[in-house]
Amino acid sequence: MQIISYFCGVKLSIVIPVYEVESTLDRCLKSVVEQSFADYEIILVDDGSTDRSPQLCDEWASKDPRIKVVHQQNGGLSAARNTGIELSQGDYITFIDSDDYIGEGTLEAVMSRLDDGIDLIEYPIWRFYGAPHQSMLQPTDTTYDDTTDYWLDGQAYDHTYACNKVYRRRLFDDVSFPVGRVFEDAYTLPRLLRKVRRVATTSAGCYYYCWNAKGITSTAQGNELRQLLDAHLTAQMPMDDRYYLKLVNIQIDVCELTGDEPRLEPRHVRPAGTVRQALKAVILNTFGIKGICNISKIIHKVRKPCR
Repeated sequence: MQIISYFCGVKLSIVIPVYEVESTLDRCLKSVVEQSFADYEIILVDDGSTDRSPQLCDEWASKDPRIKVVHQQNGGLSAARNTGIELSQGDYITFIDSDDYIGEGTLEAVMSRLDDGIDLIEYPIWRFYGAPHQSMLQPTDTTYDDTTDYWLDGQAYDHTYACNKVYRRRLFDDVSFPVGRVFEDAYTLPRLLRKVRRVATTSAGCYYYCWNAKGITSTAQGNELRQLLDAHLTAQMPMDDRYYLKLVNIQIDVCELTGDEPRLEPRHVRPAGTVRQALKAVILNTFGIKGICNISKIIHKVRKPCR
């Protein structure tokens, strides 16, 4: 591992993993260095890139002393984030992926909401920005003194992204991202929440999570979705009917793509929400988790176009 520049105490550490992003890295860094909030360090973790990304990292570091560069062998996104965490000196820490960027004034707006009692704050995110199915997640200005309320009422289980949040640095003292796993955010957030005293969400700022047709979200198959399901099942987080139905959807896909037997425990669900959600609850209550997986598989076979 090669480290360029030195580290000093700051308010916020911004960890940016870098891998084969020569076309988007400048946009990402420009969105950060032009922020009005300036009490930060940027830790660029070059994770064994073979394009011009390493040179671009060094060029940016030579122009701005707040930017530090780490060059390491390729270990994946989790390994890169973990390296950044280990080297971070800020009171708080946040993550930005190098093919994404943040909106003007985001850091000042978000950091101004923090006080001594808030350990984690989440801000708005454009999901799959640039794709036909892009959508805005717009949290309200809310403070949760109970992380269960944040997880269930705030439906945090549906947006466990590492990137649109600022964390108190101490939360990562004995928590790291799982190396070698996909959907690592879903695995990590519940473990951080066990150490959190107070969570806040804000309507200010914006993270642009840019659509990548080659990314894990768009290319996930059975094994990857199996890991996503495992992240939720091992998290031991509180569960309500809405959360359970989300896991049912994942379980259906895993069974269909892998042939696995269902791992999700049976649960009686109150029919509610949209007509589709209510119907799914009725089918689930009638036929059980294995039955709904089999029914879904049959429906998809029938709908499959003939060649």
